[in-house]
Amino acid sequence: MSASKPVADSGGGGDDRVEASFADRPLVLPGGKVDPEAIRAAYEASLGSGADGQDDPELRTVTFTLQRDLQTRLDKYLTTRIAFMSRAQLQRLIDEGGVEVNARPAKASQKLRLNDVVRVVVPPPRTGKIEPEEIPLEVLFEDRHLIVLNKQADIIVHPARSENSGTMVNALAWHFRHRSETGGELSTVGEEFARPGVVHRLDRHTTGVIVFAKTDEAHWRLARQWETRTVDKRYLAVVEGRVEPDAQVIDLPLGPHPSREKGYREKQVVRHDELGKPSVTICRVRERYELGTSRASEGEGPAAGAEGTPRVVPGWGVEAPAPREVAPERALGAPYTLVELELKTGRTHQIRVHLAHLGYPIVGDDLYGGRPFAIPPEHGGGEASTYMLHAGLLAFEHPITGEPLVFTAPPGETMRRVIAALRAGGAAPVGMPGTVPLRRFGL
Repeated sequence: MSASKPVADSGGGGDDRVEASFADRPLVLPGGKVDPEAIRAAYEASLGSGADGQDDPELRTVTFTLQRDLQTRLDKYLTTRIAFMSRAQLQRLIDEGGVEVNARPAKASQKLRLNDVVRVVVPPPRTGKIEPEEIPLEVLFEDRHLIVLNKQADIIVHPARSENSGTMVNALAWHFRHRSETGGELSTVGEEFARPGVVHRLDRHTTGVIVFAKTDEAHWRLARQWETRTVDKRYLAVVEGRVEPDAQVIDLPLGPHPSREKGYREKQVVRHDELGKPSVTICRVRERYELGTSRASEGEGPAAGAEGTPRVVPGWGVEAPAPREVAPERALGAPYTLVELELKTGRTHQIRVHLAHLGYPIVGDDLYGGRPFAIPPEHGGGEASTYMLHAGLLAFEHPITGEPLVFTAPPGETMRRVIAALRAGGAAPVGMPGTVPLRRFGL
């Protein structure tokens, strides 16, 4: 989320002080009321990168800090601040978890007092329509609150720009109408921008576990888990080069490419200026491949703390690397590495940019310097021309019951064939603490 910045005094006799989470355009008008057009502009700006958006939701929040003891109900107070929502709509927002008082779930009837901090997730006005389309979906879990899928390659999550059909949101609309045993529909959160129920996103060619909310209450509560970084997200990627050390923290801020010319507008880069947002990825080596060599040992690799393994650092658990220049272009016979990535933030293209910046582009990721991989005939043949990145594990709390949920999914067929071909050429597994057993991904 963008860093909060103070907004001008809200007026109303000094009742409150206001902060907003989206500062490119103030969300609060003079006098303390939330500007609906600014909210609309904020949501539109967050979708500016098109279909391939960031993983973490960027909630549009406004925080009110009470400067005196009002002794008025929460819902009544909010009607004076968010005038474009009715009292009934605000009561529903409160009931569904979109409002907190002093960092705790709120009630509409709650009386506000001096120094109370009211945090509101402000949704855009609800409009828009999604056309159902019969598109195959691999459902991992579904109840009346949420649905978890194993996303396939070459499909975007929600309509964006010219991509108005053939998305996962279109497929889900059809699924709920014709296949779902629990019924329901996607939440209305984000409906104005044709992204109802979208809690987080994966890029077009990234496969793997993704969750959608079916109710507004589930949506707010899930989004809050993403915002507070309590979700465990693990990815697998096949990259060019011999990744070293065995584990590292990639802590490099990311932002838009400085050039706005065609071919660069969708790219992200490491930026150390005001446009760079904090971005942290933990990278752990799982297997190294040396094509053309004899098959390496099948052992577990060096134990944690052995010579050559990374130093433990409080907070992240492994040593942070120094940024390096992108390595020269590699031949297909050069080394490759299977890595497991743990996201601590979820910026647009985060894994792809971090790895490429350190000189390890993802196989097939031509946007960031990755080259296709020619799969040998004995492993099915063909070419892996899309990037080999898979969201293998997603763990979070059920938004309603609080039950811990852990979902894993195997990579797509192309990525499995690439890994099989690399293993046949010579594989050296690396035993790393804190990783997910590869057998859980079917590897």
